[in-house]
Amino acid sequence: MAQQCMRVVGRVNDCKENGGTLDLSDCQLMQVPDAVFMLMKNTTLHSCTLAGNLITKIPPKLAMSFSLVTELNLSSNRISALPSEMSSCSQLETIDISANSFVQLPPVLIEISSLNKVNASKNFIADVEIEAMVGCTNLEHVNLEQNPLNKNVYEDLAKITSIRILLSPREQEEWEDLSV
Repeated sequence: MAQQCMRVVGRVNDCKENGGTLDLSDCQLMQVPDAVFMLMKNTTLHSCTLAGNLITKIPPKLAMSFSLVTELNLSSNRISALPSEMSSCSQLETIDISANSFVQLPPVLIEISSLNKVNASKNFIADVEIEAMVGCTNLEHVNLEQNPLNKNVYEDLAKITSIRILLSPREQEEWEDLSV
């Protein structure tokens, strides 16, 4: 635990020195430590990586404290939802929520007008609010590879040309083949 704290404090200090890029990846964190918010109080954060941890929940405080972040990497955790406060991240351009436990694209992402790239690969997403996604004017790139998208959603996503959407080849489910 002490070693983990020292690693986090060291990385926060690195962030202060290197212009607002905080990398807390692979720190075995189960949550975002409150100390991070206190230590970063007077530092503008532009990029934040929390990848490769054991985090299940993103605290609303993250969005409120780091509202100017442009890049957020939450990949390879155990997150299944994002707090509604994320909408206050008005500068957020890129978010990586790949390899988590999402069953849908977080609705709050639609509210972030600056967002142009979303990586949501390797989740459990079966359904997507297609109209809402297409309505996001700045959204350019969405990765939905390796998700169990339902057939209609997959087909509708494949037709979208205004956004570059990455999809894995869809495997036909056994129950869908009713010709037997």
